[in-house]
Order: sequence, then C-alpha cells, then structure tokens
Amino acid sequence: MTRLTGGFQTPRLIVKEWHSLTPDEWEQENLAVTVIELLTPPVTRSLPETWQGEYTRDRASAWIEERDQEGTTLLAISITDRKPIGQMILPGSDEDGTGRSEIRLGYLLAERAWGKGYATEMVEGFVRWCSSQESISGITAGVEQANRSSRNVLEKNRFQLVPPPASGEPREHTGELIYHLPVR
Repeated sequence: MTRLTGGFQTPRLIVKEWHSLTPDEWEQENLAVTVIELLTPPVTRSLPETWQGEYTRDRASAWIEERDQEGTTLLAISITDRKPIGQMILPGSDEDGTGRSEIRLGYLLAERAWGKGYATEMVEGFVRWCSSQESISGITAGVEQANRSSRNVLEKNRFQLVPPPASGEPREHTGELIYHLPVR
C-alpha cells in the first residue's frame, strides 16, 4: 500500500494529511471534534453503513484510528475561515504492473459546504496533484448510484464510469458505481 504525503492547495482550500496541518492553517486542532462536525447523518447517508449514525468523541477517535491504519486521510480546510469543510479518504492503492500506483479515492463534504463547488474544486486539485506524482498512474473512486451530486463531481473532473463486472462477479457494495481516471 502506498501512503501519500504532502498535500495541495486550491483557490479556496488547503488540503493536507490531517496530522500535518499547522495551527496557522487550521483553527480547530482536535480531529475527534472535526470528525463529529463532518460526519453528520446527511453526510454519511451514502457512505458505508458502519460509518452512519451519531458520533461521540470515543467513536470519532476510533474512526480516526481506523482511517490511519488503512491509508491516508486528507483534511480540506477553507482558506477564508480556517475551518474544515471536507475530507479525502485514500484507503490505499494497488500497483498497476509498472511500479506505479492506482489510487483509491473517497471524499466527503460538510453539509455547510454543499452546493458551493467545493467538492469539484477539491477533486480537481487532487487530480492535478496526482498528475504531478511520477508514482501515480490513475485514480479510482466508488460512489453510490443514487448520489447524483457526487457522480457529477467525478464526471466534471473527467472520471469515466467503469462498466459493471461480468455476470457472477459482484461489486463490493451493491448499488456502487466505479469511476476511473488515468493520470498519465
């Protein structure tokens, strides 16, 4: 598994690995509080069932630990008010046979940031950042079929829908669509 380091900036966002943010970049420095604020029931509705429901500090701390164990999590911070507005969850990558990695992407956005173009901007910045990395060959993202807004974000950023697997090969999550974008 490739662990990504660093981050990127867009016109309105600083997006970095969540343990590497500095106090001058991020007003709130408690990740558990941030997770509680971000993972509200409307936000988690299209996410895995185990991520749904109310978050306490203990549950948020356990969720952070799980994300740290499985890969890299980037936190998106608004440049204007230095508050978190979203996350990019990179649970790992697969080698593509050329020594380069195929990155898996998940993302979420706080309810207060919905409908303002932040998700498109965040994914666009991530694609640009991945394109500058020699070790990355492509990005794969899964999205619930009913989540039209998230599908639009991926399509605006030139991701292509991957055809369903041949009969008899179920997808990991029923109702999930897979999108892919080669970056080189």
